[in-house]
Amino acid sequence: MRTLNFAMNVSLDGYVCGPGDDLGWSVPSDELFQWWSDRVAATDLALYGRRLWEAMSSHWPTADQQPGVTPQHAEYARRWRAMPKVVFSSTLSALDGDARLVVGDAVAEIARLKAEGEGHMDIGGATLAATAMRAGLIDEYVLATAPVLVGGGTPFFTSLDRWVDLTLVETRTFPGDVVVSRYADRPER
Repeated sequence: MRTLNFAMNVSLDGYVCGPGDDLGWSVPSDELFQWWSDRVAATDLALYGRRLWEAMSSHWPTADQQPGVTPQHAEYARRWRAMPKVVFSSTLSALDGDARLVVGDAVAEIARLKAEGEGHMDIGGATLAATAMRAGLIDEYVLATAPVLVGGGTPFFTSLDRWVDLTLVETRTFPGDVVVSRYADRPER
């Protein structure tokens, strides 16, 4: 069975983007960017919500062909293009690129994708992740926490009907005092 990981940059007060979808606070250091790139290389399948898909697919398909691109960004672009992707949306009717579109029941499709293979799936986009979180489908939470309070925006965590006990798996500090914390879902006792 595949494991489902929810990994994003997050502010110290728990937001993946600030008011007005501001991401200016989350620009990663070179070391953190390489860590994210290595995650992409190790991801067997990426699940995207519509908004994150639109942001990523507007840049990364041709990022390695832009003037002045760094080798690190070119490598990320190649890795991102090679990674299999599934996009969940109720408003899109077609996708550019090689991603597969799902317009139906996200919970059922994510559960099916988890059951059908081995390896790691990453889920991106706070709304899609909230759906998977409420359904109990996320196996690991990865927070790259920046030392900034943004005061509002889109939260990393959604409201839940029950507690979810987690186990700390790893912590690592990056330049700029960003702390990556990995937590695994602990089965009910």
